[in-house]
Amino acid sequence: MRRMKAAAVAATMAGALTLAACSGSSSGNASEEPDTSGGDAPNELTFMFRGGEYDKLAYEQAIASFEEETGASVTMIITDADQYATKLQAAIAGNKVPDVFYIEPGRMQGYVYANVLADLTSYVEQDVLDNIWDFGVEAYRFDKETGQARTGPLYGLPKDVGPFGFGYNTVMFEKMGIEAPDPDVPLTFDEFVDIAKQLTTDTDGDGELDQWGTGLNVQWNSQAFVWGAGGDWISEDQKTVTVDDPAFAEALQWFADLQLVEQVTPSVEPAQTLDTYQRWMAGEIGFFPVAPWDIATYNAVAEENPDTFGYDVIPYPVANAGDETATWLGSLGIAVAETSKNKDLAAQLAVYLSTDLEAQKILAENKVQIPNIKDYAFGEWIETDAPAAGWPANTEEFLQIADEYGRALPGTWTYAPEWYDEFWVGIDQVLTGQMTAADYAAQVQPNMQSKLDLAWSNAEQAKAQG
Repeated sequence: MRRMKAAAVAATMAGALTLAACSGSSSGNASEEPDTSGGDAPNELTFMFRGGEYDKLAYEQAIASFEEETGASVTMIITDADQYATKLQAAIAGNKVPDVFYIEPGRMQGYVYANVLADLTSYVEQDVLDNIWDFGVEAYRFDKETGQARTGPLYGLPKDVGPFGFGYNTVMFEKMGIEAPDPDVPLTFDEFVDIAKQLTTDTDGDGELDQWGTGLNVQWNSQAFVWGAGGDWISEDQKTVTVDDPAFAEALQWFADLQLVEQVTPSVEPAQTLDTYQRWMAGEIGFFPVAPWDIATYNAVAEENPDTFGYDVIPYPVANAGDETATWLGSLGIAVAETSKNKDLAAQLAVYLSTDLEAQKILAENKVQIPNIKDYAFGEWIETDAPAAGWPANTEEFLQIADEYGRALPGTWTYAPEWYDEFWVGIDQVLTGQMTAADYAAQVQPNMQSKLDLAWSNAEQAKAQG
């Protein structure tokens, strides 16, 4: 029965990974199939995670510190974000689950019902948890008896929380003679468009635009603007898809009109030549997302190109003055395999990576995340360590997102996120002007609702079988 459940949950996790707080590429040969099975000797562990070179370097330091402290021997298995889910599913199906590995909040329920995850509740003191970001702890709690997320036993610990911030090119603003945005008061949509129009220009006089106000990806950036206008994808009880609400459609249409009407983003042709992420780092875009996992890369670009690129963090724009800014707060978790032969040591590693002060200092210093520990983040780190390590001037915005106003991506608290994925299937029709946002939302809502209903039904079946 257990093997059947494991196969079933692996099938439910075949969708694309929800971006949380890591990015990058594999540090090794992606075609190789590493042995992911847990360690056999009393002091051996395997740790499987995803990320790029900055993540690898940071974790090599943190793991070395853990090994020195405990005498453990940890084999690190790193893959890129695109391959991680597939490799983890294969490990689960083949009964070769790593001792310690990353999980996502939106996929955790299936793992719990399949008995893949160890209960870590008894391994962490409550006073330690009280000093970790609330979202980072709640994201890995699940009560399989009631089917309620964010409550019950702890099946993981936060590797991080990932505040998806917004930023602007400080060098461009200075060159254009435009006043820097207020780091504390969000721009309104109208103010944002006005500045974006000023930034959109032909800088070399050849008759072609080569600088734009912004260039945002709808799948990862539209949430902040929809929430900032009072819309949402799902009701508070997670039972009803709400994309057909007028506030939602108006915000999505405004987002699409940044190109269709205002023309402050690169059109299709220049975007195909060079994507907006690359154009941002090339100093051609004024406003763009800035998240903790970007900092090391952005700093390297700014150091190499100080005449064209510099950046800082600001709140996301809102529909009207006085509205509350919003953005999403992601997370990756660190879990322990229920089948680990060294479960106690594996739990010790998970707790160390998530909650140990020295480990958090290593990870933050390497600029792959903000610290998980609240009193350190709001104290020594933001006052001394972050500025010394080259974090942005307004890095405190990340802490405010983590502590005050960051939201989970839609789909995080439901049994499966396929209902949310459905929204993006035909979104190009809105972005290209073939369909209004209101018409598209009305068309896609029934399909999304059907998949959400199915997710709840599947959750009930899994609960009954569990």
